[in-house]
Amino acid sequence: MIKIFHKDKPFILIAKFFSYLCPNLVNKSDILRELIIIVLLFASLTVWGNSSKEVSLDSLDYYLSRQSYFDQQKKIHIDRIKEKIDQNKDDSTLLYPLYVDLFEEYRSYIYDSAYVCVEKLLDVSSALKDRDKITSSTVKMGFCYLSSGMFKEAFDILTSINVANCSDPTKIDYYTYKARLYYDLADYNNSVDFRTQYNEKGNQIIDSAIVLLPVASSRYWATVGLKRMKSDNDRGALDAFRNMINTQDYSEHDLAINTSSTAYLYSLQGNREEAKRYFTLAAIADIKSSTKETVALRELAQIVYEEGDVKRAVDYMRQALSDASFYSARHRQLEIGYILPIIEEERTNLIEKQKDRISLVLMFSFILLLLLIIAFFIIWKQLKRLNQAKQTIQKTNEDLTLLNNNLMEANKIKEEYIGYFFSQSSEFIDKLETLQKWVKKKVLARQYEDLNTIHKNPDAQQEREALYIRFDQIFLKLFPDFVNEFNKLLKPGEQIQLKKGELLTTDLRIYALMRLGIRDNEQIAQFLGYSVNTIYTYKTKIKNKAKNSNEEFKEKIMEIKSI
Repeated sequence: MIKIFHKDKPFILIAKFFSYLCPNLVNKSDILRELIIIVLLFASLTVWGNSSKEVSLDSLDYYLSRQSYFDQQKKIHIDRIKEKIDQNKDDSTLLYPLYVDLFEEYRSYIYDSAYVCVEKLLDVSSALKDRDKITSSTVKMGFCYLSSGMFKEAFDILTSINVANCSDPTKIDYYTYKARLYYDLADYNNSVDFRTQYNEKGNQIIDSAIVLLPVASSRYWATVGLKRMKSDNDRGALDAFRNMINTQDYSEHDLAINTSSTAYLYSLQGNREEAKRYFTLAAIADIKSSTKETVALRELAQIVYEEGDVKRAVDYMRQALSDASFYSARHRQLEIGYILPIIEEERTNLIEKQKDRISLVLMFSFILLLLLIIAFFIIWKQLKRLNQAKQTIQKTNEDLTLLNNNLMEANKIKEEYIGYFFSQSSEFIDKLETLQKWVKKKVLARQYEDLNTIHKNPDAQQEREALYIRFDQIFLKLFPDFVNEFNKLLKPGEQIQLKKGELLTTDLRIYALMRLGIRDNEQIAQFLGYSVNTIYTYKTKIKNKAKNSNEEFKEKIMEIKSI
């Protein structure tokens, strides 16, 4: 039976998984659901083995979470016994064993109910006038007082009983309970001398129970182990408890007592791990048997508290207090009452420390967040400046590109017109030399009359016309689309139509000079051989034909691209 608790984490996980996976499957019967889980537990035992060294607190936590189920099974069993009692309430012979069964269910479950059962047993045994049953019922009354911590009342009633003529089962119960009374008195007495006396007295009494027990039975080894433990024979006690387990003939409650006693012995030897393991086994057995009058969970709480697991220690101690209150075990409540505040204080201190850590973390996080915000703001400012600088650089590049294009255009214009200038200058010098030679020849020959024809050679008007043609050619070489682009700026029907062989008209020539950067009207008039007013007239005529305003029209003229 003890192996059921060992290496149980895998099958507990399977049971939990099944429980959550198919809750609707067994909604009509919680019993069926739990039976399926228990079947899974036993089946998984076969797969994962039974090493007793791997019981864990997780196992106990699981069983604690299922405590209500085991209590419910307990109640179901009690209700069945009560139904049988109701069915046989007029038959005292049948009532007595039923009330004994009910007492066994209540004796470590609920003190008040167990006490009521004993009163019923006394009534039924008195009605039967059966001395042995009356004595046995009175012994059970002493047990109720003992379990609830009422030592004086237990001592009074147990010392008043005479079991000389009683049956062996009654004697065994009597000697066992009375020995336990002295053992418990020893445990709660601070005087070493009195403690020793009480234990010796208990050992003397329990011998009377041992001789009556079937040798090698589970109860025999449990009783022998108890005596050896109270005689400080730890090794012998452990052997006896081990022998009890080997009989495999005991209840969950008996197993809980056995493993709890084993854990106590290991704790005396300083073997914390074994003590912890066996207290865990005892606590699980207590849960499965719905035992509320227990010490295992309380002792385990102290161990895990000393190991630093304060949360578990508080949870276990609270559950132990809840169980003790449920049973009405005054001495257990008192024991827990001394320890729980200490653990609760430690837990409170731990929570405060955690709050302090959280406060520090929050403060650090706030500072970090603030630094991040500041860094983000600085980066944002830098990015903004960088973007502004980028825009400035882009604008500068655009201006430089435009300027570079203008310079390239100006260079082309200069190259063309400088070449034109040198060509015209050379041609003019040649004509001037030719004229000079002609005049000198006429003077030397005294042909003065021929000098009157000098105005005809060369012809100025022809020279001007040649100048315009040459200008038009060079300009259209630089701006081949000028005429088309210029006409696009004029209103429909106002476009300038060139005659055959004509390159530029006077209107176009004025704006061609403007496109070359000559804005001064006097310079334009001097070049074209017109008065300034005439130039204004030409400009006004063109402006009236333009689609856009005067300024926009000028800008569009300057935007006409060269090659």
